[in-house]
Amino acid sequence: MKRAIFIDQDGVLLPDVAHSPDPEQIMLPLLTARGLRLLQQRDYALFLLSSQSDLAHGLLSEDALQQLGQHIDALLAREKVHLDGFYFCPHDPNGNNPAYAIDCDCRRPQPGLIRRAAADHMIDLAHSWMIGDVPVHMESGRRAGCKTVLISSGSNLQWQPPPRRLPHLITFNLYRAAEAILLADAPR
Repeated sequence: MKRAIFIDQDGVLLPDVAHSPDPEQIMLPLLTARGLRLLQQRDYALFLLSSQSDLAHGLLSEDALQQLGQHIDALLAREKVHLDGFYFCPHDPNGNNPAYAIDCDCRRPQPGLIRRAAADHMIDLAHSWMIGDVPVHMESGRRAGCKTVLISSGSNLQWQPPPRRLPHLITFNLYRAAEAILLADAPR
């Protein structure tokens, strides 16, 4: 069984934007690739997770999402980083696209995306981490059995979340998250 890092797309791997922009306009935040390389060099599998309810609302097509995924892969490849998988939830029960307007186990805080990646790739969830930028990501990681890291802008810490949404670690970018994970997982 392998250990893994589950990374939220918007707000962690990529800048957070209201709707999926033109892929060519997307760049990686400073030090992001460096943090991912650190984790990859220590044999963590890397999985990108994303909520894509824009599909359920008819604001994004499957082709556009595929193009975004290809652009992300190309950006990371230039930085010598390889994703082991990309898992997304297209669902929203309030959506207007009947194919995606459903309740599901992959819409966070449900742990379905993490569990599916773990089953597909033989991942040891107890030795894996979820990195996100909002408390609902922490709950999803905890429900799956992972440890969690909150990437904080400061504004996402203005209230006290319930215990299931508390992160194990808090830091301010993906590089610092990688360093903190490696330190936490170092043999004692």
